[in-house]
Amino acid sequence: MTKRVVRIGSGAGYSGDRIEPAVELAEKGDIDYLVFECLAERTIALAQQAKMKNPAVGYDPLLEARMRAVLAACRRRGIKIVTNMGAANPEAAARKTAEIAKELGLQGLKIAAVTGDDVLDSIRETPRRLEETGASTTDLGNRIVSANAYVGAAPIVEALARGADVVITGRAADPALFMAPLIREFGWAMDDWDKLGKGIVVGHLLECAGQVTGGYFADPGVKDVDGLGRLGFPIGEVSEDGTLVVTKVEGSGGKVTPQTVKEQLLYELHDPKNYFQPDVVADFSQVEVEDIGPDRVQVTGGTGRPRTDTLKVSVGYIDSYVGEGQISYAGPGAVARGRLALDIVRERLEIMQVKTSELRFDLIGIDSLHGVTRGATGGEPYEVRARVTGRTETLAEAVRIGNEVETLYTNGPAGGGGAFKAAREIVAVQSVLLPRALVGSSVRILEA
Repeated sequence: MTKRVVRIGSGAGYSGDRIEPAVELAEKGDIDYLVFECLAERTIALAQQAKMKNPAVGYDPLLEARMRAVLAACRRRGIKIVTNMGAANPEAAARKTAEIAKELGLQGLKIAAVTGDDVLDSIRETPRRLEETGASTTDLGNRIVSANAYVGAAPIVEALARGADVVITGRAADPALFMAPLIREFGWAMDDWDKLGKGIVVGHLLECAGQVTGGYFADPGVKDVDGLGRLGFPIGEVSEDGTLVVTKVEGSGGKVTPQTVKEQLLYELHDPKNYFQPDVVADFSQVEVEDIGPDRVQVTGGTGRPRTDTLKVSVGYIDSYVGEGQISYAGPGAVARGRLALDIVRERLEIMQVKTSELRFDLIGIDSLHGVTRGATGGEPYEVRARVTGRTETLAEAVRIGNEVETLYTNGPAGGGGAFKAAREIVAVQSVLLPRALVGSSVRILEA
C-alpha cells in the first residue's frame, strides 16, 4: 500500500550551504526523506581533480560534517537520506558515511553508492560536439579533467528498493534526487510522463533549499523577509497525484509565499514547455500556484513528455589561469587615488610585458559590475577598493599581475592598505550530448 503523502525536506541547496537547517528538518520537520543537493557543474570537475591527487577523496568536503549532524536523528525517526555529495567518488563517500555511522553506534545502517555517471573514457575515445561553442572535444586535447553524465532517478529508486537508508550519488540531475523517493513510494511508472513531469516540478522547487523560503528572494524595502539568520529550509508535501505543498518548519525564519515559489519556479528555466531532464521532458507552462495558509503554498499543473535518447554530459577542462590583486584607499580623494593606482598597474603590466588574453581594472563599488557609465552616480564614496584581474595561459604570468598590485604599497598613491593577491587555475565547463545507451549506472550497498 502506497503512502498518500510523502514529506521531503531539502537539507542543502549547494556544496557550502548551512548545516543547521538540515538538523532542524531532521529533528522537527516530520519528514520521510532528507535530500542534500550539493553538486554544481564546476564542483564535480574540481572534485575529479581532488580524486586524481588522492583516490580516497573526491566527495563533497562537508559530507562528514553533514552526516555527523543528521545521521542519528534520521535513524531515530526513520528518515532516509538522498544526496549527490558523492561528487567524483560516491563509493568513497559511502565508505566514509559507514565509518561515521559505526562511530555513532548506528548498526545495520545501509548506505548505497550510485556510480556510472563518470563517462570520461567515452568522451576521450570519440570526438563529441561541444554544445556551447560548436567545437569538438578533441580541441580541448589533454586539458579535459572530467566528464560526468546527468543520470536520472532509476538507480536511486533501485537503491531505495534494496533497503538503503542513505543513497549517495555522483552527477545525478538535481530534481531526480527528489523525484526518486516519489517514484519509490507511489509506484509511479518510469513512462508515466505526466507524473514524472510533476515530480520534476517538485524537485526544481526544492533543490535550491533556502531560495524558495525567502533567502534569495529578499530585497529590503521591496520584498522584506524576517529571520534570515535562522532561515528555515523547505519541506515538500507531495500527494500521489503529484500535487505539492511547499512549507517549512513552524517558527523557523524566512517565508513561503506564492511569490517566493514563483521566483524559484523560473530559476534557471529557459523554456517552460521544454525542461529537459534525464527521465522526462517536463512542461511547466500550466503550473498553478496557490496560497493555502501561512507558509503553505500549493503547486499543481506540471506535465511531461517522453524523455530524449541522449543525456547531457558536463565536460570539465583546464581553461586558463587568473591572476588578481586588490588594494583599498580611504578618506578624501579615495576615488582619485584608486584610479591612479589602476593606471599605474596598467602601465606596469605593459612595461613588464605580462601576457594576458583578458584584463580588467575595477573600482569595487563604483564600476566593477556595470561599468563606468552605470556606476557613475552622485556623491563620492569615502572608501574604494581597486582590483586588477587578468586571464593568462600560464600560472607564472598570473602571479605577476597580483605582484604588481602589491607593489602599490610603496610605489603607488598615498594611503593604500589591505592588499591581496592570488593566482589560480581555472576549470571551465562545457556540455555534450551522449547517447544514453553509453551510460550505465550501478548500485553498491554497504552496511555499517
